[in-house]
Amino acid sequence: MRILLTEDDPQLGRATQIGLEQGGYAVDWVTSAEHAHTAVRLHDYGCILLDLGLPGQDGMQALGVLRDNGYSGAVLVVTARDQVGERIAGLDAGADDFIVKPFDLDELAARIRSACRRAAGRLRENLVHGDLVLDIADRQVTQRGLPVLLTVKEFRILQLLLEHGDRVLSREQLEKNLYSWGDEVESNAVQVHIHHLRKKLGRDLIRTVHAIGYCIDKPKVAG
Repeated sequence: MRILLTEDDPQLGRATQIGLEQGGYAVDWVTSAEHAHTAVRLHDYGCILLDLGLPGQDGMQALGVLRDNGYSGAVLVVTARDQVGERIAGLDAGADDFIVKPFDLDELAARIRSACRRAAGRLRENLVHGDLVLDIADRQVTQRGLPVLLTVKEFRILQLLLEHGDRVLSREQLEKNLYSWGDEVESNAVQVHIHHLRKKLGRDLIRTVHAIGYCIDKPKVAG
């Protein structure tokens, strides 16, 4: 998942970005609502972490604009304010959840997963495909009951392909969800990750659609 982080405190912003990237997320960080609106117009984000105390247009106003402009992904409001009235106003304006500063990174990651799960209409953290089970919360994969060790990028590609069913995702779409601004991306990076996934999980799991991209077909029903 690609996340947009809005935070005008440089130390907190950088620490949050690093922590989430170490957890496997691609994170773009901006310091104002104006830059957030521009980023949302240019990129697809599964979740926005929205600080209420932004310079210029504050976070509550920015939230209303984001929803009015059609952003349908998860919005998690990150704030130092803890008044019930503000939480109610934020939820009514379209926020999916709140977390109060200072926060624990593990709790933040759990709230991101929960908000994104609700936004996607998914009821559980596991993705199941035949004998393959992907546990999003614990970042573990098992196949036929046996653990399969994947890198962060391999896990993320597998999650993306499973979440999209049998829809074909292009190399560009996968890259946008794997890498943050400024990351150096080799032209064959996605192909290399796909190659490793096939070696670990079976060559027939991920199908290449020539000149378009990759997909995981629905499991075949016996009989």
